Amino acid sequence: MTQITDQAFYDRADAHIELANQQIEKLEDLGKVSASLTFGAARFNAWMSARSFKSGAELGAAREELLKYFCDQYRMMLEDNLDEHIEQFDRYVLGKSD
Repeated sequence: MTQITDQAFYDRADAHIELANQQIEKLEDLGKVSASLTFGAARFNAWMSARSFKSGAELGAAREELLKYFCDQYRMMLEDNLDEHIEQFDRYVLGKSD
């Protein structure tokens, strides 16, 4: 499984974030929107992974490898984004310009 981070990658991510932001405006509950977004990503990744196998038994045999891959990817992306938000806290959270 490879990950390609071209502009289309970021455009797709931004579209998901925009939808989440719209849901926050209606619901005003960051935690519930975050949980739904995370669940949706997990469900999609499970479905996408399953499509790569010929049987449930094959998928089951790859379960730990898939879990490691997706958990490692999520952790890496979360670390990168947390670091960016730490560095840009005033700008991103407080709305202050440099």
